[in-house]
Amino acid sequence: MMEMYEKPGKIVAKVREMAVEKVKDKLKVLDLVEFVEGEIRKLGGAPAFPCNISINEITAHYTSPLNDESILKTGDLVKIDLGAHVDGYIADSAVTVMVGVDETESKMPLTEEALTLQMKMIKTANEALINVISTVRDGVELEKLGEVVENTVTARNLNPVSNLTGHSMDRWILHSGLSIPNVKGENKHKIREGDVLAIEPFVTNGVGRVTDMKEAYIFRFLRERPLRMIQARKLLDNVEDNYRNLPFAERWVQKSFKGRQFNLAMKQLISSRALYPYHVLKEKSDARVAQAEHTVIVEPDGCQIITE
Repeated sequence: MMEMYEKPGKIVAKVREMAVEKVKDKLKVLDLVEFVEGEIRKLGGAPAFPCNISINEITAHYTSPLNDESILKTGDLVKIDLGAHVDGYIADSAVTVMVGVDETESKMPLTEEALTLQMKMIKTANEALINVISTVRDGVELEKLGEVVENTVTARNLNPVSNLTGHSMDRWILHSGLSIPNVKGENKHKIREGDVLAIEPFVTNGVGRVTDMKEAYIFRFLRERPLRMIQARKLLDNVEDNYRNLPFAERWVQKSFKGRQFNLAMKQLISSRALYPYHVLKEKSDARVAQAEHTVIVEPDGCQIITE
């Protein structure tokens, strides 16, 4: 099975590093997400989901809408979450970087204490990821993985985000049933050889929970529904044909429709539950969050990291 995941894993690892190199003050978020998605395509894959650029207290599910004017700013804590697939076989990874980390103190809008805290959060997320990956092997209970993450993070006087998890994946399915916890809990399910897992600790100095925002820029096909609007039917057919069950960005499909028609069609598809909206998530206490993520394949005595 490894060979099926080898190419998307290499694509994600390469593009992740390229994305980190592009991060700088005043960079448009739209330019960064389009760069990531474009490089995935150039390397022979397709985005498994829209590139997520989640800044500071925004924790997940932010991708640029069409004509997004948001920019990165020195001092921002930026989570880059990207995925690629080749023929439906998915690799998923994330990294956190701080904008302008090499700037002089006079240009950095953070206090020395805040700067140190953010670097500590990045380091802790990476450490938690390494520790939990070293625990992965056939027969390990999911609660053990959560325990390792929580113990690593709380030992640094920080908190894991308790209501965000990693996930298992299957061909054409980004979230295929298993949730990989970031906190201790009662979950005796055992991971098995051949399971493909996206493991992603989130670390904060806040309360460690996320909440939905009203905005949603990422969606997923759910089911066929009877639809009154011709434009809604056309849009749903487009989504089903091009993205199957994988998440897509609103901006990927919006250019084919006039503004008002598109908005009305999307509203009907969401209200009829033909599409699932991924609302932007933010840390409940508005604290900043760091994330680290790799995709692994479980083996009898360990695992293979395919996104290194």
